[in-house]
Amino acid sequence: MQVRKGNERGQADFGWLKSAHTFSFGGYHDPRHMGFGVLRVINDDRVAPRGGFPTHPHRDMEIISYVVEGELAHRDTLGNGSVIRPGEVQRMSAGAGIAHSEENPSPDRPVRFLQIWIEPAVRGRAPGYEQRAFELDPEAPIRLVVSPDGQDGSLKIGQDARIYRVLFATAGEARHTLAPQRAGYFQVVRGSFTLNGQALAEGDGAALPEGGLLTVVAEGAAEALLFDLPEVRRG
Repeated sequence: MQVRKGNERGQADFGWLKSAHTFSFGGYHDPRHMGFGVLRVINDDRVAPRGGFPTHPHRDMEIISYVVEGELAHRDTLGNGSVIRPGEVQRMSAGAGIAHSEENPSPDRPVRFLQIWIEPAVRGRAPGYEQRAFELDPEAPIRLVVSPDGQDGSLKIGQDARIYRVLFATAGEARHTLAPQRAGYFQVVRGSFTLNGQALAEGDGAALPEGGLLTVVAEGAAEALLFDLPEVRRG
């Protein structure tokens, strides 16, 4: 397990936007942290009231937005317009090309969300969009929210990758197995966890280069994302 401490992430402050970059992004570049296999971006973004990203283009990337607090308004050139709230996940497949905007519609409340980029298996496909709410199930704190085949009502992406929401309302424990020849990445969103005996605080991430059993212990109310990825080849 390779731990990436939250306070060691790249930082950006534009006034209306404060962002912590797990991997190199924009003006932050660190050759030691260029991504983890097909997982290219995890940005922890906080957008001020009425702030936002004006319309801009993307190509050939699976982009997932995960709202933690507040609301995020979305518009794109496919004609989609929506508001994403906590408990909801948005998937935008940029494919052959799409332009979109994201903004905080509130006049007085910031929004916090995680922006995630995953490289697609095939380039140049038609762009697409999905958004879905996922309820809290105290009996199943590890919930599949993104997959290559839409399993269990999850959002579908064009890559052999899965994202699980890990959500505990109170202290608890759960287990999850990564298959052989798979890799994982565990990103703490809120609260604190112990992952296979390793303490992780809010903002911390842990790269798991090999498959195996994961024992996840929440110290109290806590939230994280678990990425199940193709095996990461070491250079």
